[in-house]
Amino acid sequence: MDAPDSKLMARSDWALLVGLSMLWGGSFLFTEIAIREVPPLTIALVRLGFGALILHIVLRFLGRRIPGTWNVWGALAVMGLINSMVPISLIAWAQIEIGAGLASILAATSPLFGMFAAHVLTPDERLSGRRLLGTILGFCGTVVVIGPSALGDFGGELIAQLAVLAAAMSSAFGSVFGRRIHSMGVPPLAIATGQVTTASILLLPVVCLLERPWAHPFPGTDAIMALLAMAVLSTALAYVIFFRVLARAGAMNILLVGFLVPVSAVLLGNLLLGEDLEFQDLAGMLLIGIGLVVIDGQLIRSFRTAHGSYSIRDEDNEPE
Repeated sequence: MDAPDSKLMARSDWALLVGLSMLWGGSFLFTEIAIREVPPLTIALVRLGFGALILHIVLRFLGRRIPGTWNVWGALAVMGLINSMVPISLIAWAQIEIGAGLASILAATSPLFGMFAAHVLTPDERLSGRRLLGTILGFCGTVVVIGPSALGDFGGELIAQLAVLAAAMSSAFGSVFGRRIHSMGVPPLAIATGQVTTASILLLPVVCLLERPWAHPFPGTDAIMALLAMAVLSTALAYVIFFRVLARAGAMNILLVGFLVPVSAVLLGNLLLGEDLEFQDLAGMLLIGIGLVVIDGQLIRSFRTAHGSYSIRDEDNEPE
């Protein structure tokens, strides 16, 4: 299945993107809970391993399978490495030293990396001034939502912060590389299953060598529940949604979830925990919303059409 020529997002794609942001937004909180009792690479392995088990059960229940060719499994191994094993492990390790807020801001640089990666590595997802402007607005909105004070510790734990930036970059390239697997005709559920399976296999010897999880005390109930939530929600379900949106809307659009994650976290805190919405939350959400509208471009096109100023030579359609 070839990548779609049009990169406009349908309403259903936006709905899936919002759902994905909620699932991944919770992973930062779950990690903060689990990291108190479980080593970081072990967290990543449990998350990926149980996520893979769940996806294999679903795949078998539906009577589907992963194509068994070397080309497909080789691509899935690369995808598992750069889109799962590396970013999940690095962020879990970094959260030993830095809080979820700063980690979320640094992880939100993924769309910036992804825009440039897609521009260079794909023929039909070119970086325009409109997309770049919208991405910068979205990133600034992320900082406002989380709170600029979270940047106060920037530079303090430099290695941990660089680790999150490396994770964001790895995820960005993973989103672009994912299009190659779609071009092989592999459905989203099979890609998600193969990715977390290969990531688990690659991570297992590293965990055994560096952390020896059997030598640590058995975690308590809170940590176990956090690990299960990460496996079921933030991994198994999240990656199925991820690859579905990637197939339909392209690498640049799927990366926009990075801006929606902090919004989802704030709204969930308000709805489920009764946390107050502050002015900076609303201002940041508005800024993110404006950025997404600019990137999407459909509202702008509708406005131009209604006022007779729409040109076929729209910025995204101009020849390079």
